[in-house]
Amino acid sequence: MAQTAGFRGAIFDVDGVLVDSPHELAWREAFKALMESAWGDIRDQTSWTAERFSPAVYQEVMAGRPRMEGARAAMEYFGVPDIDSRIDQYADAKQEHVIRLIDEGRFMAFPDALRFILDVKSTGIRVAAASSSKNAKLFLERIRLDLFAAEQRIECDFVHEGMTLAEVFDADISGRDFPRGKPHPEIFLTAAQELGLPPESCFVVEDASSGVQAAKAGKMAALGVARMHDQKLLQEAGADLVVTSLDDPAINKLSEGRLEKASMA
Repeated sequence: MAQTAGFRGAIFDVDGVLVDSPHELAWREAFKALMESAWGDIRDQTSWTAERFSPAVYQEVMAGRPRMEGARAAMEYFGVPDIDSRIDQYADAKQEHVIRLIDEGRFMAFPDALRFILDVKSTGIRVAAASSSKNAKLFLERIRLDLFAAEQRIECDFVHEGMTLAEVFDADISGRDFPRGKPHPEIFLTAAQELGLPPESCFVVEDASSGVQAAKAGKMAALGVARMHDQKLLQEAGADLVVTSLDDPAINKLSEGRLEKASMA
């Protein structure tokens, strides 16, 4: 794809793009715990098994959605009865699980993502974080960007001692409540607005099909990151470029408003 001018803004989802977060595990563990306790009486009325709640199901059904939408999507997928009376219980249980997993340090930043965001920022492109997750800031504040840059021998004028990933962003709207979640573009349009940029001058980095759809609905370019071997899903959602690693995009083409693999540059 091409634009008449270069990209001036980059908007990043957090879970699955920047951070290998425990959200998927928390959703699965919370569902399993409920099925084996409080929801044991309705278990046979559903299609749920521990094996069926797979990473592929999470990615296709739930990824990128706000907490309550994600809870409802999973419950509908497995045919849980009386969803309205049970949804708060599931959402709350998931949140308890994810906080415990964060406290245990069961997450990590993707090195390719940190290299990419440092490269993007170094070109003068403004960057924003825009995740539906209310836990995104917890991840960003615990990742030391200065230590990563030193380990990778990356020199950036804007990286200072003690700097966390949270500090690299020019705007962060993660965890805000919006009337409509992805695939509606409101979260990304708000991010562009807070960067002070028109949507058409921004690209969005997403790992979920709903996020790619949201970017395209907002008239933004979409860079899909297929960490779950779901290239086809992201392509069908309309991604302008799909990669399996954020080491792949050509940084020098961003100034031309182009999303291309480095091998194509």
